[in-house]
Amino acid sequence: MTDTSPSQPVVRLIPKAEARAIRHGFPWVYANELVMDRRTRKLAPGSLANLEDASRTPMGVVAVNPASKIICRMLDQDPDAVIDQNWFAAKFTRALAHRARLYDAPFYRLIHAEADGLPGVVIDRFGDLAVVQPNAAWADVLIAPLVAALQEVTGVTTVVMNGTGRARSLEGLEERTEVLAGAAPTEPVPVPMNGATYMADVMSGQKTGLFFDQRPNHAFAASLSKGAAVLDVFSHVGGFGLAALANDAASVLAVDGSAPALELAAAGAAAMKVTDRFTTRKGDAFDVLGALGEEGANFDVVVCDPPAFAPSKPSLDAGLRAYERVARLAAPLVAEGGYLVLCSCSHAADLTKFRNACSRGIGRGGRRGQIIHTGFAGPDHPLMPHLAESGYLKVLVYRL
Repeated sequence: MTDTSPSQPVVRLIPKAEARAIRHGFPWVYANELVMDRRTRKLAPGSLANLEDASRTPMGVVAVNPASKIICRMLDQDPDAVIDQNWFAAKFTRALAHRARLYDAPFYRLIHAEADGLPGVVIDRFGDLAVVQPNAAWADVLIAPLVAALQEVTGVTTVVMNGTGRARSLEGLEERTEVLAGAAPTEPVPVPMNGATYMADVMSGQKTGLFFDQRPNHAFAASLSKGAAVLDVFSHVGGFGLAALANDAASVLAVDGSAPALELAAAGAAAMKVTDRFTTRKGDAFDVLGALGEEGANFDVVVCDPPAFAPSKPSLDAGLRAYERVARLAAPLVAEGGYLVLCSCSHAADLTKFRNACSRGIGRGGRRGQIIHTGFAGPDHPLMPHLAESGYLKVLVYRL
């Protein structure tokens, strides 16, 4: 266990730093806001320290990583907080109470990083198995008490660490995936959601193996899909398509560039006994959209849920052009009076920019539409008001 004591290092804000924002809940301190003396520079990534403002007033306990642009992450505004298993257990207990009220089965995002008080930590729960993404150095350092508290509070028997992705590289952390408790699953994990069954590959799939954030948007699109021909592009393991089939869609064509993802989608369809209405097509999504247009294909509902085209500000312009291109290629495939669902998980592209890009693309695709619904991540992905990055998912539903 790690505790705070008089020997714990102190880090201090420079006079011009936004101490007020941090006191009001902003969770990060950037490298140019901290006094970088020799002792601070020598702190090991993931070290705990007491943060003080420029006048030496204590502000709380932070995790420090001199290798990251986010040099400090606020863990607790109580300067005397002890960051140990009991501290983690209190965080998990609070998070679990919210999810237990929302869902009648234990399949959800349990911890959504800063918004749930654990900066840089994502935990998705799949029944008695949990996948932890420690995307900040402090969580790597304290992974043992974190896992012990997770098991204590939730009762999960298997805990998998998925240490991959861009966020870890920005923290200077190595990529690794390992089982921290229990035994590695030998088969995909079946996940019930919106009446469908999804197959999650928690060991080698994307992120934690399934995207719980789209749950309410899957449900809304499915409500439009009864008796419909549905095209699910960037389908991953069949998110929108399988939900549509659970709501009696006439047919679903799932398109993805990953053969393993399409195999998992097909396995979900088999588990639901709807394989007669489900087909897949492997290929680059842009190429397939273009080919379907040339083939004169037509669908009642078209869904495009691409990866983050604009994961950071430098990639914003290129990302917006990509979203516009998706809309331009997809719009002609939608039947008159049909629906086009366009998604973005890029936090750098805010709702207005994303909506403008999609609407331009629809127009350039020769169509006109009305927005009938705007969706966001589900309530197991809470948004931290002080941190725009926690509200990354946007979904626009057009009737063309």
